[in-house]
Amino acid sequence: MINPFTFAQQVRSEADKIAWPTRRETATTTIMVFIMAALFATFFFLIDSLVSVGLRLILAIAS
Repeated sequence: MINPFTFAQQVRSEADKIAWPTRRETATTTIMVFIMAALFATFFFLIDSLVSVGLRLILAIAS
């Protein structure tokens, strides 16, 4: 079993290896996520609308 002091040293040494993103990278990534979410929402809205219109036409013809 490893002692707590050695464990803490290993954790700190691994934490030092983390490459944190810059403020600019974080802002760019956040903006891209919002853009992609808007694009996907628009795409699925259009597909849903087309399917809805198609089903209404089919049901109107069938009845």
